[in-house]
Amino acid sequence: MNAAELFVKCLEAETVEYIFGVPGEENAHFMIALEGSSIRFILARHEQGAAFMADVYGRLTGRAAVCLGTLGPGATNLTTGVADANMDRAPMVVITGQADSRRQHKESHQNMDVVQMFKPMTKWATPIIHPDNIPEVVRKAFKLATTEKPGACHIELADDIAHWDAKGVPIPPKQFRRPVPDDKIVDKAAELIRNAKRPIILAGNGAIRRRAAKQLRHFAEQTGIGVACTFMGKGCVSRQAPYSLLTIGLQAKDQVSCAFEAADLVITLGYDLVEYHPNVWNKGDDKKIIHIDFLPAEVDQHYRVDVEIVGDLAHALWMLNERFSKEPARFDIRQQKSVREQMLAEFAEHKDDDTEGTIRPQKAIWDIRQALGPNDILLSDVGAHKMWAARYYQCDEPNTCLISNGFCSMGFALPGAIAAKLVHPHRRVLALCGDGGFMMNVQELETAKRLGTNIVVMIWEDNAYGLIAWKQKNQFGTHTDLAFTNPDFVMLAESFGCKGIRVNNSRDLPAALEEAFAADSPVLLVIPIDYRENAKLTERLGQMTCPI
Repeated sequence: MNAAELFVKCLEAETVEYIFGVPGEENAHFMIALEGSSIRFILARHEQGAAFMADVYGRLTGRAAVCLGTLGPGATNLTTGVADANMDRAPMVVITGQADSRRQHKESHQNMDVVQMFKPMTKWATPIIHPDNIPEVVRKAFKLATTEKPGACHIELADDIAHWDAKGVPIPPKQFRRPVPDDKIVDKAAELIRNAKRPIILAGNGAIRRRAAKQLRHFAEQTGIGVACTFMGKGCVSRQAPYSLLTIGLQAKDQVSCAFEAADLVITLGYDLVEYHPNVWNKGDDKKIIHIDFLPAEVDQHYRVDVEIVGDLAHALWMLNERFSKEPARFDIRQQKSVREQMLAEFAEHKDDDTEGTIRPQKAIWDIRQALGPNDILLSDVGAHKMWAARYYQCDEPNTCLISNGFCSMGFALPGAIAAKLVHPHRRVLALCGDGGFMMNVQELETAKRLGTNIVVMIWEDNAYGLIAWKQKNQFGTHTDLAFTNPDFVMLAESFGCKGIRVNNSRDLPAALEEAFAADSPVLLVIPIDYRENAKLTERLGQMTCPI
């Protein structure tokens, strides 16, 4: 057995299902070892696409996904997707090749220090320096990748070491219970909650873990306290629930912001500051804050925590539920109810649009929500459309709306949708893209077609980097030249063997969505988006006053 074969056996012991990647010359021994394995190699068309596929696989399954690239440019191409997974808390193990160890100390072809490059964007990065270390290195990488909070780990395997003789056996993974909070701390938090008049819950990325979402729903049902989700916390409570305050995350003041202004206590659950900075919802630094998470709170001027509950999030919520089931509490949630009613009314305002030539973002999001069931999956790329999806698209279940909001990577949605379809082949999967973000990984359409993953990719076409234009216009009153031209997307889809559909009229969009999901191939569904609504939304939010 050589080192590459031992490496593959260790990956099998970790129950790896797929490896997403683009191999190179220095991965040759590993790829040959993989041929006789139960692991399926998914050949991508670009390493960035492979990393985004692993990113989404990790988010949806909770298991560490694997992506692979060669040395040099293959490794650098992986970095955006790896950094996205790490900052968005998706478990991932990255494997890269490397030059023969006998030439790494000097100037040589494609040789660079890949491990040092990956260290700032991973939880751990290391080279294999001896074949007998492989079982320990692989087990450690997967353990760290999946330990809360999850993220990426990197392993480098040099070309010559890959075919050295190896001995050893995989270290089998074992599951252990996470540490739980101390009773006294939970008692203190319960007392602080009982003494509050208008508490509110801010649920972040950590709250979408299955057990955590279940306990959160029970807590909200018991107490009636409103739950506002961050972009990556969507679905931790159902949009149908009366205590759901939908989504918060825009930098501008929004209806949900009014509920935070009125709150005297904010309970954060699985909240990452990287998503939505506390200076937006705690401008006066006057809120009492209870931090409940797997890790201690970040130190921030605007995030001064009064009680910090560190440990398994689901168990912490269960401990609170035990206390409130024995002694219920009542709170003033009238304004929170008003906020929810206002938001729902606004979401439905343009559902019956009949415009021609362009389609409003609100109408497009409404129709997407109608076309997708409770467990179907929407992936939003990054651009102006992300802001509309984040605000208007609400969920019933965790992990049914995936948004890159920690690292905010354009090009995320198309390759991510392929992985989502591999994980859930019987669900409808829609990638929502701007024309800018879509073209960053357009080549993965071929991958989708080759794998038979019949995803739908909706492109909001405005022939510009619309989000940057929106931001510049808000700040400076004008924007720089951000326009570009696009290919004929219908012809482009057909050239990949996919189906292309263009819809110019609002009334035709629901039928087009059904046609797209019924197709037996990947589909590009293109609409001309009316981004005049961006400025209107900015103006409307800027004039907002909060109800008493």
